[in-house]
Amino acid sequence: MIQNHPVIALEEHYWHSDVVKKSGGDAGSHRSNEIMERLYEIGPRRIATMDEAGIDVQILGHGMPATQRMDAESAVRLARISNDYVAEKCKPYPTRIMGFANLPTPDPKAAADELERTVTKLGFKGAMVHGPSNGIFLDDERFWPVWERAAALDVPIYMHPATMDERVAEIYLKDYLKKYPQLVGAAWGFTMETATIGLRMVLSGVFEKYPKLQIILGHMGETLPFLLHRESETLRALTSDGKTFRDIFCKHFYITTSGYYSTPALNFTITEMGIDRVLFSVDYPYVDSKAGTDWMAALQLNATDKGKILGHNAKRLLKI
Repeated sequence: MIQNHPVIALEEHYWHSDVVKKSGGDAGSHRSNEIMERLYEIGPRRIATMDEAGIDVQILGHGMPATQRMDAESAVRLARISNDYVAEKCKPYPTRIMGFANLPTPDPKAAADELERTVTKLGFKGAMVHGPSNGIFLDDERFWPVWERAAALDVPIYMHPATMDERVAEIYLKDYLKKYPQLVGAAWGFTMETATIGLRMVLSGVFEKYPKLQIILGHMGETLPFLLHRESETLRALTSDGKTFRDIFCKHFYITTSGYYSTPALNFTITEMGIDRVLFSVDYPYVDSKAGTDWMAALQLNATDKGKILGHNAKRLLKI
């Protein structure tokens, strides 16, 4: 704990070898051996890192692209295997490590059923998905059975980035990719992919259909909190009762600090969305955990607001 506040980190990753082998994972040469070892380890070393940083709980989600880019049969089979694996790994640490489900979105009905199984049978706190599903954005009505089930179960879906579509990268970034390969990921591609999904979810009408549905975005909201004014002004009312982009986004989205320890960005996001919609996260093992908790400890926020970001908002959302 930090100053008697529980510290819960929501965007913390692991890998399952069968999923990585089938999906291609994110196991490129740009990842250090140290990071790769930490992705495969769920146990004492992870707990020690949490203790060093003062983190009480990690919520584990499979690293990108998980099962979003597989054939349906493989996705269903490997999602279940990886979810059962995480459940077993959590058992020795029931108050420290918990799970987000890996969902086989190429088969939306199976994905909805797997979400329900993991929440009701394994105690998972929601799910994490990565980018479009085989090139189809997740606002598409084919995926609405998943969102219906999430709303019925009252659990959030963490929409995590994946490396941007190769076709988009070719058109927008090919001149710079050789020198700056990071552009397809965290440097720009993550934002393009995930902000687009967030925007499309707001425009789709899915939140009118399922008003309890809650979505989490990492990396300080993938720029969307910074665009709320402009989107609301240019798109005007989006619903029959006059709700704006800002109204819908701030009611149905949470953002996390994963990989984004920026005080000006945090202050702006709090101003736009409200303190109750901001959650602490690290993006372990890609980002240093202790740097995140040290940053939070030094923030000039009152104790109540700091406690909400560190863990109280997550406790409420995830029912911990």
